[in-house]
Amino acid sequence: MPIQKLKNFLDERGVRYVSISHSKAFTAQEIAAKAHIPGRELAKTVMVKLDNKMAMAVLPASHRIELTRLEEVAGVKKAELATEREFVETFPDCAPGAMPPFGRLYGMAVYSSDELEKDEDIAFSAGTHTELIKMHYRDFVALAEPKIGNFSVLRR
Repeated sequence: MPIQKLKNFLDERGVRYVSISHSKAFTAQEIAAKAHIPGRELAKTVMVKLDNKMAMAVLPASHRIELTRLEEVAGVKKAELATEREFVETFPDCAPGAMPPFGRLYGMAVYSSDELEKDEDIAFSAGTHTELIKMHYRDFVALAEPKIGNFSVLRR
């Protein structure tokens, strides 16, 4: 069960969180609506390749990633979106597209949009298309140890 690995990770570190169940949804904006969470508080995990090395970019559901800005934040020459085929085997315990934003569980770096700092809480997929975890943003930063930078812009 995907969410159990995540809950164990959080519980072992004494982090307070809320698990939120919602009807099946696939896009970040759809999930935010069904879970009654503002799109700016729901974080989506976007898989990227930074100089051909897999990494996680975490940004508000209401935003889109700017790869040229991510290159600057990450200090790489090339940032590109990863295809599902390139990363799906890395997350055998997660539904495709529902990976929680904790790269250390999967041996990869995490980059977090500075837009997420504007809210006290963060919510994100917990490995399925029907469950979220909501926790304090500061706890997310302490556990995920992301490099934080300006690489997302509001969707229009």
